[in-house]
Amino acid sequence: MKRAVSISIGSSQRDKAVEVELLGERVQIERIGTDGDMEKAALLYKELDGKVDAFGVGGADLGVMVADKWYPLYSVQPMVRYVSQTPIVDGAGLKNTLENHVAPFMESQIKIYLDEVGRKAFITLGVDRWGMTKSFLDGGYECVFGDIMFGLGLPIPVRSEKSLKILASILMPIVGRVPFEWVYPTGEKQETRDPKWEEYYQWATVIAGDCHYIKRHMPHTLDGKVIVTNTTTSDDVKLFREAGCKYLVTSTPVLEGRSFGVNMMEAALVAVSGKGRKLTRQELNQLLDQLGLEPQLREL
Repeated sequence: MKRAVSISIGSSQRDKAVEVELLGERVQIERIGTDGDMEKAALLYKELDGKVDAFGVGGADLGVMVADKWYPLYSVQPMVRYVSQTPIVDGAGLKNTLENHVAPFMESQIKIYLDEVGRKAFITLGVDRWGMTKSFLDGGYECVFGDIMFGLGLPIPVRSEKSLKILASILMPIVGRVPFEWVYPTGEKQETRDPKWEEYYQWATVIAGDCHYIKRHMPHTLDGKVIVTNTTTSDDVKLFREAGCKYLVTSTPVLEGRSFGVNMMEAALVAVSGKGRKLTRQELNQLLDQLGLEPQLREL
């Protein structure tokens, strides 16, 4: 059996292990959280290097890809310094393949509802999920990107692809060198909420992005909203349902009651491929087609 492990600096309360069958091969996928401790994560990578088929980097990114330009996050690099044998991915591949299918998938599933409420998307961090960003832009959505709100805490919306690219070119070389926890909730911070930016949450019909970012500042009431995200637990689903959300779309499959992160699913695909390396975008698309993987929708 193949084994793919995502080591995350996120909360250990979200740990999960399941076995799945992909292309006729059994794969054990496991998520291990270290509660914000990067050094503990580094030592776990060291312990398992060469003993598993693929690693995922959870709760952090090694960098972000914006329109085929790679911006490294230098503060995260030391976490994987001991990995020399096992291929390692942070989900960037699936963010730019699987997540690019989100808007067309929604059209195929809930077009009548979208026709009724309109196509306005509040995307928490556009540069972090470029495939999802392009999917909504190409799908004709009016978009507001919360990159400055969620990344810098300033009430400044970004409203166009051009502005987002300019922002990335200016800020990412700087943001890439600051401690990761300054820009992303880690450990216990993932379980806290501080409602903010309600104007944009309520303006939108679709709220999309990383689940931790969505929850971190979401208001208590989101009647009729469509949430588009991934890495959802049963508690997350309950939270969105109690807030009054209408639909939940996850970009990765739901396995035993939860959807895993794109890093975990990409690691599973690397493991089952047997290539012993990261997969190219073309290879990922081919595997996704073979497996018939697509986003999933549930009515809340």
